[in-house]
Amino acid sequence: MRCAALVLLTWLTLVGEAQAAAPRSPTREEAWIARLVARTPAWPGPEASGSPRMLSPLAAATGGPVGLLVLEARGKWVRVLLPTRPNGDSAWVNADRVRLSRTRWRVEIDRSARTVRVLRAGRTVRRYKAVVGAPATPTPIGRFAIAELARQPDPDGFLGPFALHLTAHSEVLDDYGGGPGRVAIHGRGGESLTDPLGSARSHGCIRVDNAEVRFLARHLVAGVPVTVAS
Repeated sequence: MRCAALVLLTWLTLVGEAQAAAPRSPTREEAWIARLVARTPAWPGPEASGSPRMLSPLAAATGGPVGLLVLEARGKWVRVLLPTRPNGDSAWVNADRVRLSRTRWRVEIDRSARTVRVLRAGRTVRRYKAVVGAPATPTPIGRFAIAELARQPDPDGFLGPFALHLTAHSEVLDDYGGGPGRVAIHGRGGESLTDPLGSARSHGCIRVDNAEVRFLARHLVAGVPVTVAS
């Protein structure tokens, strides 16, 4: 009985700490995600003034949940990174209109080394070679986030079993593959296997081994930060 009471007290303490925690700007150790639960107005500044954009709680390509990386917070307002052009586009939403959660996960992509590093709480848990954008169609540099996770109908096809769409868009192509030029981290199969890991031959996407993209799909959610460095 005493053990059960202790477990309950510990759980209540953790819940209280989570509720008391305030969202902050992303660091290498943690970041905050704003999960949309309904159509949500996004404003130019931290107030309901001007003309808002309406954000859908359903992702454009998959219809899955929408989680947006929190860039900063001011009182009851949070500035979130949007999955739209131009790269780095952001807006403010009222924190009462979203569900805020903290993530310890982070992905870092190094274009020159052609590697992907996966971190949890600031510690590297995975590091591996990848195919990055070709010189004429480079992977864009900057701070991005996972926009949505798309399971592929053919796990042995060009994109492998999963594609993690990013908020990043190609800066030289308006579209490719029938999409809006959105950059993704995806697996490999078929013709994409002809480009070896550690090369720069894609249209801007980051291709990784299928085992690695499955790991990402298991552990990451929309809103997890992704940085691309030169």
